[in-house]
Amino acid sequence: MTTTTWAERIEAAASVISQHLEPTPLVALDVAGFAAPAYLKLESLQPTGSFKVRGALAAVAASMADGRPVVTASAGNHGLGIAFAAERLGAQATVVVPETASPAKIEALRRFAVDLRLVGDGYDAAEAAALAIADRSGGRYVSAYTDPDVIAGQATVMHEIAAVLPGPARVVVPVGGGGLASGTALGAPERLSVLGVEAAASRAVSASMTAGQVVQVEVRPTIADGLAGNIAEDALTPGILRTAGVPVVAAEEAAIEQAVAELALRHGVVAEGSGAVGVAAALGGALPTDLPTVFVITGRNITAARLSTLVAP
Repeated sequence: MTTTTWAERIEAAASVISQHLEPTPLVALDVAGFAAPAYLKLESLQPTGSFKVRGALAAVAASMADGRPVVTASAGNHGLGIAFAAERLGAQATVVVPETASPAKIEALRRFAVDLRLVGDGYDAAEAAALAIADRSGGRYVSAYTDPDVIAGQATVMHEIAAVLPGPARVVVPVGGGGLASGTALGAPERLSVLGVEAAASRAVSASMTAGQVVQVEVRPTIADGLAGNIAEDALTPGILRTAGVPVVAAEEAAIEQAVAELALRHGVVAEGSGAVGVAAALGGALPTDLPTVFVITGRNITAARLSTLVAP
């Protein structure tokens, strides 16, 4: 039996993703009070409104090799990615989201031909329900952050950045379960480094990195709902990030709200809270400015009501 390497997984993921997704733009801009040259990687322009469609396509394609349906839990964006991938590739999928998930994400999920189930008052309850469904049905549970094919799919974000941005730079990515940060770290050439940003209200990955094992943390309400929640005991991501030496900082709620508003009003970019945490960390002075910096804007799935509240004078 052979073991698939990360390089092989990333290559397979890139092959699938290139058939279904166009590269997203990398645009230069000025971030208020941030001295280094700055760029936005607009994953918010993906067809599902989020980068997570990358890992979803890679995982669903891998699952189809043995004909197994996929089951997943999601705060919304990963579920949208799985729904898109299942519809595009002709696979069966069950998506479990919390009853408290963003209404914008639930409404978008209802447009796809998947088995959508709303369970519990947070991500942890939805994940437990999805694992039980997969166990009963014989389906493959596809984690939003620790599935190896999902991580490999997220690495393609870094490949696209490296292809168009010359020279050394820092790539700043949101961290919830750590799948994107792990993928970008695994896919990074030596000249590009990765820095992760969590919502201060939910710091499961950095706490687990510090402890050297997965630990549970208190999760408080946050506008960055896609980053909120604890991680599974067998999560690969803290170990990957620790081995790669990826630093992880936190963005406070007020700064996240400010970042969403600034992106919309100054730059015409719609970003949900989870997608804006990198810019929030820059606004809050939590990031070094010694290198050109790419902020991965991971998603745009925010309700009109929430956005209008944040941009109102």
